Amino acid sequence: MPIIMLTAKSTEEDKLKGYDYGADDYMTKPFSLKILLAKVNALLRRSSAVSAGMIYAGKIMLQSSMHKVYLDGQEITLTHKEYELLSFLMANPGQVFSREQLLNRVWGYDFEGTTRTVDTHIKTLRQKLGYEGRHIVTLIRSGYKFEVSV
Repeated sequence: MPIIMLTAKSTEEDKLKGYDYGADDYMTKPFSLKILLAKVNALLRRSSAVSAGMIYAGKIMLQSSMHKVYLDGQEITLTHKEYELLSFLMANPGQVFSREQLLNRVWGYDFEGTTRTVDTHIKTLRQKLGYEGRHIVTLIRSGYKFEVSV
């Protein structure tokens, strides 16, 4: 669900806190109702594309209903775990996940391998995505996140 913060707090620190807490947008008073409605509609359009089973990021399109991934219009072949990992990261853009969190959410709590499994899958996924693999960002000593800059 998209979140827009409407507040009188307008310092840079307040705005950064708002985004850190998960806001998709941050508007300070006074604001235009037309601009607010435009932002709401834009966020709802984006979120409905995700709920319709399509996630777009850069030149990557993930079609969850068919378990397919397209890169610049061409279908690419991924293993089941590569697909699940990419799907999870794309569905949670900007969020940082540790290797342990990714193992638990993608492989399951009963997985008995090492966290290096995540590194191996990320490396292979980046290779298959080519230049678009840059969206999978490594954060040293933290984990990974999926980030698409506008």
